Amino acid sequence: MLAIIEAAGWPIWPLIFISIIGVAIIIERSYSLRAREIVPSNLLLETIKAYQERGVTQDLVTRLADNSPLGRIFATALKNAHYSREVMKESIEESGRAVTQELDRFLTTLGTIASMAPLLGLFGTVIGMIEIFGAQTAAGTNPAELAHGISIALYNTAFGLIVAIPTMAFYRHFRRLVEALVTDMEQQAIKLVEIVHGERK
Repeated sequence: MLAIIEAAGWPIWPLIFISIIGVAIIIERSYSLRAREIVPSNLLLETIKAYQERGVTQDLVTRLADNSPLGRIFATALKNAHYSREVMKESIEESGRAVTQELDRFLTTLGTIASMAPLLGLFGTVIGMIEIFGAQTAAGTNPAELAHGISIALYNTAFGLIVAIPTMAFYRHFRRLVEALVTDMEQQAIKLVEIVHGERK
């Protein structure tokens, strides 16, 4: 591996740097975006049961707020349970935007890395081409410099694609996952509003 890095020249280092950041983000998001942590399966039923038994209590609101992102949305909804259905929905939407922003954390950076990697690979290719043209002299071609330029061009192009392809795949996967989680949370929050206002049992 070290021999490949040496053959690729200095343009490979920015690619290595952003690949490390990309891997760190992928690991962090894979851990943070677990569905059971974001949208616990029985939270809606437990919340409805607690609300029907004791109404809105500070203990219930605090417990929900500390539970999960979905719990925070439920807590906001119950804080506004004594207002109209429209006010409850508005409070849920505001809380939902904050939760969505939290779920989207680092995804813009991941998308940027996926876009930058091929460009950095192309930059390395250009540097390699410059090295190749630099190997041409009046006395002829210097084989060592020519080989070095070709190595820089090819290794950087390949490494740029190696970084970009999986990063883009994970970026699109996480974006779709966030959208699915947000939709699920919205649907559960609407059910809670309807039950609180007696529109659903």
